Amino acid sequence: MRVIAGTARRLPLKTPEGLDTRPTTDRIKETLFNIIQSDVGGSRFLDLFSGSGAIGIEALSRGAAECVFVENRRRAADCIRENLAFTHLEEDAVVLECDALTAIGRLEDSRSEVFDLIFMDPPYGEELEKQVLLALCHSRLVDEMSQIIVEAALDTDFSYVEDTIFRVVREKRYKTNKHVFITMKEQ
Repeated sequence: MRVIAGTARRLPLKTPEGLDTRPTTDRIKETLFNIIQSDVGGSRFLDLFSGSGAIGIEALSRGAAECVFVENRRRAADCIRENLAFTHLEEDAVVLECDALTAIGRLEDSRSEVFDLIFMDPPYGEELEKQVLLALCHSRLVDEMSQIIVEAALDTDFSYVEDTIFRVVREKRYKTNKHVFITMKEQ
């Protein structure tokens, strides 16, 4: 796994050992960033369930102003810190070693700015993305310009989103998973 583009282009990234993470493949990562490339430069990026940090590091490499990484497993959080140091992107990064819902609460207490892009790749089949989206419904970390991207299993149901303040605006399917793009409904 490597950084695809930007200031850290071609640098290899470490991944946590074991089967606890599913690193996003370079091909899928490249497709994702082709879709959001015009929104990344200067953005505030939140990477939930960060794993190795590859998505947030890609965003920083491509010009995101800042990235907050959220990862609750110590080995993975240490891996993110190592990757940030190796790519020289740690200055614009914060690593929170806690679960996503706790992080949302902490960020609400410490930030006045919203996130432009929120990416999450939670463990499949546990409905963690639903819990996070429901928490974000009542959060000042998002506004009508924020874009939320969820990496999920192909069979993950997002029909509940329409009953919230959010709406699914796009879905990109791959062989084994998909990216679901979510924004606030127009008022």
